[in-house]
Amino acid sequence: MTDHLEALVRELVPPVIGVLVRRGADFAAAEDAVQDALLAALEAWPADPPGDPKGWLVTAAWRKFLDAARSEAARTARELRVHTEPAPGPVTDGDDTLELYLRCAHPSLTPASAVALTLRAVGGLTTRQIAEAYLVPEATMAQRISRAKRTVSGVTLDERGSLVTVLRVLYLVFNAGYSGDVDLSAAAIRLARRLHAVTGHEEAAGLLALMLLHHARRPARSRPDGSLVPLAAQDRSLWDTDLVAEGIMILQSALARDRLGEYQAQAAIAALHCDARSTAETDWVQVVEWYDELVALTDSPVHRLNRAVAVGEAEGARAGLAALEPLDPKLPRYAAVAAHLHEKDGDLSRAATLYAEAARRATNVPERDHLTREAARVRQAPERP
Repeated sequence: MTDHLEALVRELVPPVIGVLVRRGADFAAAEDAVQDALLAALEAWPADPPGDPKGWLVTAAWRKFLDAARSEAARTARELRVHTEPAPGPVTDGDDTLELYLRCAHPSLTPASAVALTLRAVGGLTTRQIAEAYLVPEATMAQRISRAKRTVSGVTLDERGSLVTVLRVLYLVFNAGYSGDVDLSAAAIRLARRLHAVTGHEEAAGLLALMLLHHARRPARSRPDGSLVPLAAQDRSLWDTDLVAEGIMILQSALARDRLGEYQAQAAIAALHCDARSTAETDWVQVVEWYDELVALTDSPVHRLNRAVAVGEAEGARAGLAALEPLDPKLPRYAAVAAHLHEKDGDLSRAATLYAEAARRATNVPERDHLTREAARVRQAPERP
């Protein structure tokens, strides 16, 4: 199947699930039926593309649902309530996409389950693709998705999740990055675009802008061997300027509404990094100001940690260390930030020790290797007078 057709199929998954739910199918049964129809479309459409793709999927999915319902009725000796199958034909327009996002990000779900269900029910990915992306067995992912669907099947409209939870789930998908044959960052951007189009919410715009600005820098973030390249050493000519321009445009439109949220603030910080020709030319004073806004909004220790780095660039290493001092040393990346600030302050022995400690705490191999190399580099550097 061409990329265009595959993208079309996945875009149609949420509205088709919505049609089945409106016709009386419960959420879990509707999602299963649409997944079966999606697989049939992936096989049939390359040779015989339908004139009405949505109508084709609705008809195929409804038949799958009826077949499953009749089979269940036969097993349980219960009378099937649905007696007639709607004739194929045009499907009424109705956008249930937001409802589907909210169901899949319901607060009763764990973050991992919400992510998996969102990728399948809204993103149109197969269970195998999601399992490969998260490096778990397909059976494990199938169980996770099945449990999640059972949990949200009984959710009524006034019990659904909030937009804040949806945004958090999409950001989790984006940060999962790439593994297997599915680029989860690209999938998250696609879902964020759709959510922004459906809601028009300024924080949905902020999240989309943040994703675009981060994704624009991706080509420069690693070397061919997979090793990490820190921001200061990145070749900025590799950054995708079209994505940067789009992200900044979306962000400016959101900020103009004067309803600041955490994703807009994060996107503003990312925009300042993208706007600078080098780390030294970054407007670090503005970065600190945006981190002040972000901390006021969230009081997040992680944002306070990142703020300490910015303070160190704007006001000097001692000021950065002072900003770091109240924070819990057990925070993820605390040792790495402390190492950077101590190196900047000239205390190379302490910096090397902290880089080595950060490497031991690293949660992935590229990060561990990078921090190990940093520790070795600082140990070999001559002491400053």
